[in-house]
Amino acid sequence: MPKAGATVLVGMSGGVDSSVAAALLVKRGYRVVGGFIKNWSDSKDLQTGECAWRGERRDAMRVAAKLGVPLLTFDFEKEYRKKIVGDLFRGYAAGETPNPDVLCNEAIKFGMFFEAAKRLGAEFIATGHYARVKRGRDGVAHLLRGLDPDKDQSYFLYRVPQEALGRTFFPIGQMKKSQVRDLARRLKLPVAEKPDSQGICFIGKLDMVDFLRKKIKPKPGDIVDQDGAVIGRHQGLDAFTIGQRERIQVAKGTSPWFVAGKDVKNNRLVVVQGADNPLLYRNSLEIHDVRWCTGKVPKLPLDCSVQVRYRQSSVKAVLAAGSKGAFKLNFRQPVKAVASGQSAVIYRGMECLGGGLIA
Repeated sequence: MPKAGATVLVGMSGGVDSSVAAALLVKRGYRVVGGFIKNWSDSKDLQTGECAWRGERRDAMRVAAKLGVPLLTFDFEKEYRKKIVGDLFRGYAAGETPNPDVLCNEAIKFGMFFEAAKRLGAEFIATGHYARVKRGRDGVAHLLRGLDPDKDQSYFLYRVPQEALGRTFFPIGQMKKSQVRDLARRLKLPVAEKPDSQGICFIGKLDMVDFLRKKIKPKPGDIVDQDGAVIGRHQGLDAFTIGQRERIQVAKGTSPWFVAGKDVKNNRLVVVQGADNPLLYRNSLEIHDVRWCTGKVPKLPLDCSVQVRYRQSSVKAVLAAGSKGAFKLNFRQPVKAVASGQSAVIYRGMECLGGGLIA
């Protein structure tokens, strides 16, 4: 890490991870400025009825006061609704399963927040992500997995631009979650026992179907089996993703049904019985809108490992050129529940090379 004394704008969400990240940088002698990002004002605290972001900012302010650092508030809600929530609705309406956390990191945390840091004169930014950055002698920044395999968040960071990655610290990337909690307690941070946040980035935990219905009207259609026989009705393809088991209303058989495909053109949901049905697996896929962490396309063909969902085990694959500027991934073994709109993230060992959106 660069010498102490540099100014770092730290994204402080009011959670334990970002609070410990800020504390570590203070301890190492950096000039820390906290930055709270307000992106969403619709979520309410179930006990008080207060806008959830106000409570989160209050926690961030308490931590900043404990550490003796200033806290600035950045209101990016207008842009977040347009860039992240807007794309979320458009993706689901098109039959895809987008990942708003991936898009938020690119556009907001390492986009607008990074630009704000530059305007303030900060040399670096930092967040509480479980990931690591290794800076090569040539000045290129490399994104690595966090050392805690249960918390690694590099999957969500593959779209971070090289400029921002090269000026980012992930202070807790070398730590396990249990160590972060223990350190928060030793430092007597006021959020040491605060539960981890869940759900969509900045929005929180919600019923996705209810959320989608705010913008996407129900569009009923047929549920069909793998032979094309109509066995039920659905209220909208946007309510389903590949591999899903819940909310499938059919009047046929007693074994569980799983979503194997979405026929958007004919508004039909294709389902199969059995968790190991071959139609739930893919041997290859194409990715588009690809980002490379170093800014350079690796030499092809490339032996690599790929993760097609967060917390899903990576599998070995070969990356090759695809059609019309896309890239193709051929898996060494079939991969289950591949959903268009999700991200396929490419690794070589512990290094995240990049990734793209699944076609």
